[in-house]
Amino acid sequence: MTHLDLVLVASGGLAVLVAALSGRIRRLPLSEPLLALLTGVLLGPAVLGVLPTGTLTDSHAAFHEGSRVLLAVSVMAVALRYPLRQVRAVLRPALVLVLVVMPVMALLGAGVAVVTLGVSLPVALLLGAALSPTDPVLASSTVTGAPAESALPSRLRRMLSTESGANDGLALPLVLVAVAVAGGGSAADVVRESLWQVLGAVVLGVVLGALCGRAVRAGEAHGSTEPGPVLLLTLALALGTLGAAGLLRTDGVLAVFVAGLAFNGVSTRGDRTTEVQVDEAVNRFLVLPLFLLLGAALPWSAWAELSWRGPLLVVGVLLLRRLPAVLLVRGPLRLSWLDACYLGWFGPVGVSAVFYLTLEAERLDLDPLVLAAGTLVVVGSTVAHGVTASPGVAAYARAAGR
Repeated sequence: MTHLDLVLVASGGLAVLVAALSGRIRRLPLSEPLLALLTGVLLGPAVLGVLPTGTLTDSHAAFHEGSRVLLAVSVMAVALRYPLRQVRAVLRPALVLVLVVMPVMALLGAGVAVVTLGVSLPVALLLGAALSPTDPVLASSTVTGAPAESALPSRLRRMLSTESGANDGLALPLVLVAVAVAGGGSAADVVRESLWQVLGAVVLGVVLGALCGRAVRAGEAHGSTEPGPVLLLTLALALGTLGAAGLLRTDGVLAVFVAGLAFNGVSTRGDRTTEVQVDEAVNRFLVLPLFLLLGAALPWSAWAELSWRGPLLVVGVLLLRRLPAVLLVRGPLRLSWLDACYLGWFGPVGVSAVFYLTLEAERLDLDPLVLAAGTLVVVGSTVAHGVTASPGVAAYARAAGR
């Protein structure tokens, strides 16, 4: 039996468990990514040794590709979660979160790394940039499901969803700047690549999403398009757009998100059942193999070398990376203190951070400290936000009198 067979068996077993206990899991301080992560630790070299994989440092290329595909499907689900008119209603606050708050988060994260780890500025910027985007996979557990939909205002849920979908692609220029500062290119190279990555992704996403949406409308007009085929079509659109972006060397995650929005607007589907099915499939099942492998590949020895500085970094990033930045723009975002605190806490670090950390490892002779510290924050966020997701929704409901 190969390692792949073991991963498939473990992921299939987890999927059955999640399907059977989905209602209870949503009521417990436990999320599907956290469950998969703990299973990976149990099956990995640190405990049972059933999955004797290398560390993330040894296999960063495989994790980069896996996280890229998962992010693509996840941001497609985010783009289809709400009708486009509802997305447009939160476009301005979402842009503030992406264009103002995210760069501030990158700087605050870098500052925490300097203070806690004593690293140089280039290393700190690499960490801060990779940890800056809000992860759409982990964030979805805080805005979807019956408890969240009944307790949280729809505007708050749409704002967090739209931000988490957009900033995963738009964080790329921040990462490119950090790579350049660390010795991976000039300022002119960064500007040229950033413009092509972002603008090329937007154009590609609009074209492919609109063409796919028109195809669905033509199929519906002839009665030949049913919810099942549309479900598969949106998944194929995500993967096809990701592949086309890779060939054109543009930002694939951003291209998929834009394609999803274009498809959303052109297909004009009134029934959101298919979109909800995509969202549930991503956040409950497709996420399981990646977090299972991540749990088995955690760099325990590198974490031990961080000593007390590692936990201090995690606490500092979780408390100081996002919450102060969101509170600073509470007025322009028209948020109450309660909404700002919820939005400021639930900006998890997850798959997107793995994607950018491994991207930095591919472009640079990366200091192993960056991957070690970055993965420690990812695990800390997965645990902290997984444990607080259900209690956080319940606490919001009590505080708001819902």
